[in-house]
Amino acid sequence: MTLDSALLSPGQRYVPGIMGGLGPLSHVEFERIVLGRNAGRRGAHADQDHPLWLLVSASPAPDRTAALLHGGESPLAHLTAYARLLERAGADALFVLCNTAHAWHAEVQRAIGIPWVHLMELVGEALRERFPAGTRVGLLGTDGTMAAGLYHRALEARGLVPVAPPADSPAQARVREAISDPDFGIKGTGSAVSARAREALLEAVGWCVRQQGVQVLVPACTEVSVGLPASPSVPVCDPLELAADALLDLAYGRREPAAFLLDRPAR
Repeated sequence: MTLDSALLSPGQRYVPGIMGGLGPLSHVEFERIVLGRNAGRRGAHADQDHPLWLLVSASPAPDRTAALLHGGESPLAHLTAYARLLERAGADALFVLCNTAHAWHAEVQRAIGIPWVHLMELVGEALRERFPAGTRVGLLGTDGTMAAGLYHRALEARGLVPVAPPADSPAQARVREAISDPDFGIKGTGSAVSARAREALLEAVGWCVRQQGVQVLVPACTEVSVGLPASPSVPVCDPLELAADALLDLAYGRREPAAFLLDRPAR
């Protein structure tokens, strides 16, 4: 389906599709970033200065880490169905706001005719432009994302050094708690981020910086992007911010949809 151009914002060429809900707060934060960057960097001042985008909140999709590590139900059928829904509704490219879901990128990409914008590739390209080879990059994300090597491959292919807390380490336990603890974790507290979750993430940042000497930090989970306190001790390369810029570039034709297709499988 192609949306009538009369329904788009002035100057808009393509329609981004956002798969949010993974977790639910991440797409709210992402849309806030898109609006802020469009206003602050690109001069938007009115409703009509912002592009039309399509959103599906994919919260019913099964847990991605449980599927990868513990034999849980695969989210592939859900991810594919939601991606096709956005495509049928008129989306020209897909933004999936879950890092761990990218473990199924290749399978979903084969099932749809629009590109799924790959967060790890966005991060890898941005870091390669900003930092020299050998830079130590700290990764804070789910056990599933780390075990799948999603960021490791993207960084190593560009001469960068990924550094992540081992799965059985206290630092990774704190990341898990910040993301998923049922009482204070970011997935469990609705639209708020608890002080305990922020403290847990700061402890993990401390492990990266003080014990491992990382020079730049990647919040490799959208909950970490949402909950990471401002002004950490090293620069942050946030996938949500890079995706927001990519969404705006796509919407206004500064980058064509085909530019986001990968030349190689994601897995």
